[in-house]
Amino acid sequence: MKILVTGATGFVGRNVVDQLLGAGVEVRALTRNPATAGLPPQVEVVRGDLAKPESVAPAFDGIDRMYLFPVEETAREILALAGQAGIRRVVDLSGASVTAGLHTNPVEQAVEESAMAWTHVRPCGFMANMLQIWAPSVRAERVVRYPFADEPAMLVHEADIAAVAVAALLQDGHHGRAYTVTGPGLVTVREQVAAIGAALGEEVRYEEVTRERAREIMKAQGGFAAESADLMLGFVEYGGDAPEGGYAEQDWSALMRVWPDAEQVTGRPPRTYAEWARDHVADFR
Repeated sequence: MKILVTGATGFVGRNVVDQLLGAGVEVRALTRNPATAGLPPQVEVVRGDLAKPESVAPAFDGIDRMYLFPVEETAREILALAGQAGIRRVVDLSGASVTAGLHTNPVEQAVEESAMAWTHVRPCGFMANMLQIWAPSVRAERVVRYPFADEPAMLVHEADIAAVAVAALLQDGHHGRAYTVTGPGLVTVREQVAAIGAALGEEVRYEEVTRERAREIMKAQGGFAAESADLMLGFVEYGGDAPEGGYAEQDWSALMRVWPDAEQVTGRPPRTYAEWARDHVADFR
């Protein structure tokens, strides 16, 4: 068996690769830049861009199953090419907001309409989302500047998302299922910062700032921080619209509780934020 992992250099993708290797499976990893992928040497790393389906087609040769990173614009074409190449099982990365009814996911729809056995993995917010945003100031000043100090959020360790995906790739019985993957409980920004400090063994100060000031800080950082600032700080909703009208009034309660799916699929409880902080302590050091 050989499995193709797309989005292989992302937070979840890297964990999918590592866990598949740990299970003794051959892995082919798709990335736009193999030279900088930094994946284990036993991985077959190939070049391809999901936004350009013709560049991905050669990567399907000899593949049995696929982990699909979501690119809405080309998902149908990618899946059609995969089906033509003989791939019979696909596990796609989606989001818990679909479970909550906050929006629909065109990639999920395309996956369901393919001829493959499919499983949706719907994680809540990634614990790792704040890594690129907070790590620079933690490394430089041992401080986090952000709003929403005591607002609770449901976050999940990327390794738990990957574990559900790997189970669906390797085991039978997951066809047609949508798994909502959460952490073990709600955690506030203040608690997250305290956990990072505990992992470092040093105090990390939390400094409350306005959403506007946080946006300035994130935009100045560039990269992921700049791209995600408006969404993460609530200036826009999914799809880029201002947070007004029906969307903002929808029920978010589905994203504020622990879902049992991860433990039921993997046989172990989801990792805590403190565990995540310890796993990433070198990034904050």
